[in-house]
Amino acid sequence: MSYYLYANHYYNTDMEAYMGLIYKTEYPEMKIEEIHQKVYDELREKNPDFAGLGPVDPMVKELAKGESTYYKILSQNPKAYEEELQLFVVKPFYNFINWAFFKLGFSASASNSLISAISYALILILIFIFLIKILKNYSLAFIITILISLFKPLQESGRHVSADSLSCLLLLLSFYIFLVRKNFFLAGIFAMLCILTRPEYFIFYSFLYGLIYFYRNRLQVKTVPLLISYGYLVLTFFLIQAFNQVSWSALFMNQFTKVQIYPVSQPDPFSLSDYIHFIKSKIMLEFNASYFPLLLIFIIIILANNFSLNNKKTQAQVLFFAIVYGTVMLRFLVFPSLANRMMSGFYLIIILALVYIQNSKVDIFKNSLEDGK
Repeated sequence: MSYYLYANHYYNTDMEAYMGLIYKTEYPEMKIEEIHQKVYDELREKNPDFAGLGPVDPMVKELAKGESTYYKILSQNPKAYEEELQLFVVKPFYNFINWAFFKLGFSASASNSLISAISYALILILIFIFLIKILKNYSLAFIITILISLFKPLQESGRHVSADSLSCLLLLLSFYIFLVRKNFFLAGIFAMLCILTRPEYFIFYSFLYGLIYFYRNRLQVKTVPLLISYGYLVLTFFLIQAFNQVSWSALFMNQFTKVQIYPVSQPDPFSLSDYIHFIKSKIMLEFNASYFPLLLIFIIIILANNFSLNNKKTQAQVLFFAIVYGTVMLRFLVFPSLANRMMSGFYLIIILALVYIQNSKVDIFKNSLEDGK
């Protein structure tokens, strides 16, 4: 399946930016005009129909004003292309892995695609290992893993050139190492890498650290290491912002209202009324088009079975799912899109948590898995 996703990957419009960052890292002295030429020559060879290379389709519906001609301008204007790269430098770990594959001998375009396909395979391996640990049933763990492998958002993230699959893998690794391996330090390292891959996960981890602090005695986590670990996450997030030249307002407008050809040097003024109008017009449509309403039904059904306000275990379960949904809604206010491939990490966390609550043969909150038998 992983090979199929790689062989049939999408040439989505982020690809030219990630390829440019590879060349910019590998050849720091190379002029932007040369980088621009190398990127589009390679894309033209791989996919002549890539956005910006072919004629503009006047029938394409625009989400943001100017979107239909934006990538055509990028393909012809190295200066505009250079500023486009600044939108993607906020994912340094993803860009580092891209560059590492390039150093191994893969082309810039192949390096981008390999990350998503390999991350897809590693996610399934990790899920299978986790399910074996908590279910103590190889057959059931295998069946659930196969079904998850067919989950459309996970496959979409595996086919797209984006940081979605890698960030999902790092998110699941941080959970697995914290809950199963009981290694809080290493879990914090993977959390940092997750934020370095997709900075918006800082919102989710901030809420999670609050939950861990609230249940630190049950989880047997000491306060000082917890605060130090969270301090590293804060530093990681603000380190990214220190190198970020594109303001949130310019990023929002570029994606959802009016495309910014020069988001660094000539950003348009932010319009609060346009922002509020867009949020109001999209929030219900985006939420209903996602899997969150369906998963919420299963959460309610499963939690209602043994729910008690006096039971700290069920309280923690409710708070955890509240954090997931609260994070998603807060993230929507910052970046109003709930594209399923971007939400695959949240979907899998919910699904695995529900499998654990409903079928677990062990208590992962004990000192070891053996204690929970």
